[in-house]
Amino acid sequence: SAAVARLLEESHREVEDQTRQSANFARSEALVMESAALGLERGGELVEAVDVGAAIRAHAHRHDYPAQRLRESIAQGELLISVDGEKAGQINGLTVVDLGDYGFGFPVRLTARTFAGNDGLINIEREVEMSGPIHDKGVLILQNYLSALFAHIAPLALNASVVFEQEYHGVEGDSASCAELYALLSSLSGLPIKQGIAVTGAVNQHGDVLPVGGINEKIEGYFSVCEKAGLDGEQGVLIPSRNSRHLMLEHRVIAAVEQGKFHIYTAEHISAGLELLMGLPAGKEDGAGDYPHGSVLGRAQKTLNAYRRACQASEHPKETHKHSR
Repeated sequence: SAAVARLLEESHREVEDQTRQSANFARSEALVMESAALGLERGGELVEAVDVGAAIRAHAHRHDYPAQRLRESIAQGELLISVDGEKAGQINGLTVVDLGDYGFGFPVRLTARTFAGNDGLINIEREVEMSGPIHDKGVLILQNYLSALFAHIAPLALNASVVFEQEYHGVEGDSASCAELYALLSSLSGLPIKQGIAVTGAVNQHGDVLPVGGINEKIEGYFSVCEKAGLDGEQGVLIPSRNSRHLMLEHRVIAAVEQGKFHIYTAEHISAGLELLMGLPAGKEDGAGDYPHGSVLGRAQKTLNAYRRACQASEHPKETHKHSR
């Protein structure tokens, strides 16, 4: 029956997998009992899919107060999150809060700044001891990938910082690595990022986008924020393509995607997201080690070359002055 199908769907959703079901029978039993109670209250002789759906929503409603407060803070402008427009060096990442038997996702703003210098990438969360080892590892991998893109000709002359804005409880996990990298490349290239598209995903040293956990909660949490602000048909999420089998989304999100009001994009490599977020192709390196001028990486490389010249000029001012004559 439809009710059994709805129960099975929830079992798949619990383990975030379209091919596996949960073995947590206590959770399934509790859902069946609450569905039966709601069916009796409705006056039905059998439990229907509508009863199972009502039981699922009732469970969420009992635990959803923290998520509601966060969404209200965003709507009231206390938490700064933009879901439209464009901005360079700024992007919406996605995170998950785990409350034990209930979890929810919400967006967090990440910003990056870049300057000429020799300090490399500064992870502000790490500097103030607010990040965990997995997040620190992700940032180091990100830094190595950035060096692989641009330091094959000469060392990077770069000072860069990346930070989770308005985050006061610490950061752990590497699922924001892609978002951090996009923010850095946006700052270097000067190209603005579409603020309506939130990003989640880890990255390896070759630029491959790796799957992350909590994918359904992240998408649904961001969808709720966009829905409260007003869906404009341009909003969506960029997720790892390797997470596709883990999608078990709420029906309201699926309906919005089918109607073109919300979008779910996937990427196998970091380059795929650059064109989506910034409107220009990523760019491929030629035989001389340069990227096309009309590409994201080409514009970033131009900025880094300018940084290198500025650092060389500051280190050897007399030689620079003599050569300029």
